[in-house]
Amino acid sequence: MTGTEPAPGLLVLAGTPIGRDEDASPRLAAELASADVIATEDTRRLKRLLRVLDLTPRGRFVSYFEANESARTPDLLRELLGGARVVVVTDAGMPSVSDPGYRLVAAAIQAGVRVTAVPGPSAVLTAVAVSGLPVDRFCFEGFLPRKGGGRSSRLAELAAEPRTMVFFEAPHRLAASLADMAAAFGADRPAAVCRELTKTYEEIKRGGLADLAKWADEGEVRGEITVVVGGAVPGAGRDLSGAELAELVFAKEESGGLRRKEAIAEVAAEVGLPKREVFDAVVAAKEAAEDEAAEAKEAAEDEAAED
Repeated sequence: MTGTEPAPGLLVLAGTPIGRDEDASPRLAAELASADVIATEDTRRLKRLLRVLDLTPRGRFVSYFEANESARTPDLLRELLGGARVVVVTDAGMPSVSDPGYRLVAAAIQAGVRVTAVPGPSAVLTAVAVSGLPVDRFCFEGFLPRKGGGRSSRLAELAAEPRTMVFFEAPHRLAASLADMAAAFGADRPAAVCRELTKTYEEIKRGGLADLAKWADEGEVRGEITVVVGGAVPGAGRDLSGAELAELVFAKEESGGLRRKEAIAEVAAEVGLPKREVFDAVVAAKEAAEDEAAEAKEAAEDEAAED
């Protein structure tokens, strides 16, 4: 095989239902039936789907999940180079989107293997569509870091992001993540928590981030979670003077009991300005106040001396 000739195999990324089995497409059934190898994240869930579709695939199953993805990719690539039709499926949705598949796609492309996909339901697109937030521009951020420090740092980087943002989150971390989002993006930033999309107990909770964090903390949220957050309004704070920005920070410190760093981050998120710009405004306001106090003291001393 020369460098310009395609390898004989075919890699198929097959989207599976995110909730309702009846969302499975006829093409998904056809690909599963004709595959030489089916690389699956969970063989038990795949077998259940096959029963629903009344299918008996002719190919063999290969377990392919996060823990063995790196080790198993070379084996699957050899199958492809040998002419096999390899179909990759995950528990739900499209492979490689926060699920196994990316490594194999990259390796297949590098080796000249053709890659195609069976389009199917997507939690990302479904959540954006039903969120009620702007859909003309959005970005997918996947899962946030599990630990609070890493999560806060990642969110701080996104505070001025103007596009609608989509996140996946585990139920037991939802309340903490929403609280960190409220701190980074502003308590009133609009968002939607989408739970169990397309399933019988589908729930979509919309509101400001602080209210959603309180809701999640007070209840027991279960199931698959997708969070959609509105983007920052670019330049919303450009009409505010430095003194006005500083006043917003001081007000949050006084009324909200926030530390200065937290207050600056919250104001920056709310007005759509970089934190550094708000910080500089606070420093300038403090220096102006100190200069004014010094001048007042000097004037008072001069007046006392004249008396």
